[in-house]
Amino acid sequence: MTIALLDISLPFENPVLKFLIILLIILCTPILLNKIKIPNLLGLILAGAVIGPNGLNLMERDSGIILSGTAGLLYIMFLAGLEIDLADFKKNTKKSLVFGMFTFSIPMILGIFTGLYIFEFSVLTSVLLASMFASHTLIAYPLVSKLGVARNRAVNITVGGTMITDILALLVLAVIVGMTKGEVGTAFWLKLSISVLVFSAIVMFLFPIIARWFFKTYDDYVSQYIFVLALVFFGAILAEIAGIEAIIGAFLTGLALNRLIPRTSPLMNRVEFVGNAIFIPFFLIGIGMLIDFRVFFQGWEAIWIAAVMTIVATSAKFLAAWLTQKIYRFSVDERRLIFGLSNAQAAATLAAVMIGYNIILGTTEGGEPIRLLNENVLNGTILMILVTCTVASFVAQKGARNLALSEVGMSTGATVGENDNSEKILIPVNNTETLDELIHLGLTIKSAKNSKGLYALTIIDNNSANPGVERKAREVMHRAAVTASATDNYLQELLRYDLSVMNGITGAVKENGITDLIIGLHVKQGISDSYLSELTERILTRCNTTTFIYKPAQPLATIKKHIVVIPENAEKEIGFPFWISKLWNIAENSGAELVFYATASSIILIKKIQVSHAVECSFHQYVGWDNFGELFKYVGKNDNLIIVLSRKNKISYQYNMLEIPSYLNNQFKNNSFILIYPMQEVY
Repeated sequence: MTIALLDISLPFENPVLKFLIILLIILCTPILLNKIKIPNLLGLILAGAVIGPNGLNLMERDSGIILSGTAGLLYIMFLAGLEIDLADFKKNTKKSLVFGMFTFSIPMILGIFTGLYIFEFSVLTSVLLASMFASHTLIAYPLVSKLGVARNRAVNITVGGTMITDILALLVLAVIVGMTKGEVGTAFWLKLSISVLVFSAIVMFLFPIIARWFFKTYDDYVSQYIFVLALVFFGAILAEIAGIEAIIGAFLTGLALNRLIPRTSPLMNRVEFVGNAIFIPFFLIGIGMLIDFRVFFQGWEAIWIAAVMTIVATSAKFLAAWLTQKIYRFSVDERRLIFGLSNAQAAATLAAVMIGYNIILGTTEGGEPIRLLNENVLNGTILMILVTCTVASFVAQKGARNLALSEVGMSTGATVGENDNSEKILIPVNNTETLDELIHLGLTIKSAKNSKGLYALTIIDNNSANPGVERKAREVMHRAAVTASATDNYLQELLRYDLSVMNGITGAVKENGITDLIIGLHVKQGISDSYLSELTERILTRCNTTTFIYKPAQPLATIKKHIVVIPENAEKEIGFPFWISKLWNIAENSGAELVFYATASSIILIKKIQVSHAVECSFHQYVGWDNFGELFKYVGKNDNLIIVLSRKNKISYQYNMLEIPSYLNNQFKNNSFILIYPMQEVY
């Protein structure tokens, strides 16, 4: 038997060997660079330069690298749209607009001046050069997200400003290309405007409808992930058809799916994992492969152009960040975050320089092509990309780390329920049909700091002699643990033998110091008229924990609004701050709006609490518990009903609370609902 020798000629052609080298780079770069505190993404770019055709020539920047890199770029923009806090984004829309105009207009002005008076380029070349300075790529976003400050207001403003400046810069590019071809006129602007409007409408309005239907119909996580990935590329190709860059389509797709993929969901975990593990590193390595260090030895002109371009681009982006900081009185670290995220030049800049380089305006007497952007600008751009990405990485890392540390310092003054040592959530599980949604609710109501406070409980009848019962119970708990682990959360499994389910639950609550109890209802069976009376007598009178009774008619991620109904004097009960903190967690983790129906006194207090939370809320004064069914006209088919109740003889208890099951079974039978019993003081 003969064994074929591996071809080791350079550049490598063996796909297995090439993929192995890239995987080793992705694996080893963070391990090595973390020791010397260099951002991982910078290391990936430098590694790409070393192994690329202009370095050791281990591999070419072929179609496989370009394809994976393109996917990585789209992934970065998609994640930026997906992870943005929409409530905070809406609140800071004007700030994003101001920063977007700063980060576009300042580089445009400085760039045109540089092109005309320093490089002595033509007007068209100078405008195109300036548009390259105006655009930027969120290279540092994965780093910021990893440090846990992706929802900081500075990040939201920068992401919004990025969308604005990239759209304007890419429109400038489209106009310049059209002018070189003599196509700019009324028809050009009309076609571009209509196509962009149609594209935006499809992504922002049609995509969420399709996604909500898909997530409600198919619960397989693999299918859901492939569906999301397909939407990202579909949005990107629609953007290109509309005449703008694909990255805008990916970003808008992220915005469109923002509320349908909660940050605590297994799907979000998969989206982030695959992107950060594979696609984004491929993009960074591909960018590195473009760097040609030989430019330094080919003459001073390329170095001069590269130095001027880098200084102008960096100064313009810093000036935009500095002005934004001063106007809105941001901290120094927030300015670092804005500057770090907006300074990196890569995707749109690279697209502009390649298009400009390939546009030939004529030929010289010697037959040499006259390009809109010459070879020195092309080489200078590659060096500018390296330097700006390096500066952006270090600055963003410093700002993000300082902000993350300050947030940890402030956590000592967090609201009730944010202490990961005291918050313990118990979820009795025995029905596999509702198991996943019960776990998702537990993940949604828990605080972000709590990664080990979830408990799954299965109770077995003490008199049961069937050995298969315990095996089945352990299988159910194992599935619950897998669902939680898919979101990087640990779920503790409790198997208990007892005389009754009610005894088992109350015993587990007391033994484990449970603070929150989630009880699930079967979707088809609903809630009987006598259920609340029995529950009050058998569980609520024997344990004081905050209790959630949940019937999931549809996945929690597909909910549009949470309709919260609060009884009179609810704010006077001792358990009020505990359950209200869970509502904020639900809103922040799902992105869905909270619509409160409560008395005037409750609304005043809730509005005061809302100030410290970036949550979208609306308020309606409501005292109509005698005719609860009148709420039916305000509840949509994709809305979740959250009803705050009370134990008997407590401050906010009302006799007609016992009629709630009748209303839920008749008028709200197709809606998901959560019934909340506030925690009571132990006597």
